[in-house]
Amino acid sequence: MANYKIRPGTEQDINFLWEMLYQAIFVPEGEERPSREVLNDTKIKMYLDGWGKEGDIAFIAADSSENSVGAIWMRQFNDTTKTYGYIDQNTPVISGLAVLPQYRGQGIGTLLMNRLINKARDAGYLSLSLSVDPANPAMNLYEKKGFVKAGIAGTSWDMKATLNI
Repeated sequence: MANYKIRPGTEQDINFLWEMLYQAIFVPEGEERPSREVLNDTKIKMYLDGWGKEGDIAFIAADSSENSVGAIWMRQFNDTTKTYGYIDQNTPVISGLAVLPQYRGQGIGTLLMNRLINKARDAGYLSLSLSVDPANPAMNLYEKKGFVKAGIAGTSWDMKATLNI
């Protein structure tokens, strides 16, 4: 595996986070990727709109040339702002995990997930949640990290992991 650096995301990474949100949309094999207009969907847009609020945490994976190649981020929602993956107001939602297509399969997603889980645990969170299509290959990573099915929203599963503090 090549050497990748994981660094905290900043507000300067917002354009890359939007690209990663688009890349995180699961498209079954043989189907066409949706237009980028899908990012204007209210429940999807909520994952990044107004980024930089208290509790917003992101990590960026960069290659040896400092090029951003992947990202993961979480933010908190409540009963009035809930979106896909929402469990409760005390459980931050992993709002995105994506790696640029040419860098997939190299363990970058695992590095990002480990870093975010450790940060959430260190910040005192007891759990994390996410939304995933059960056919998404990322499901393997989520299950390895302790995420279990907590509900269904449309065709996707809401999953939750309890963090051992």
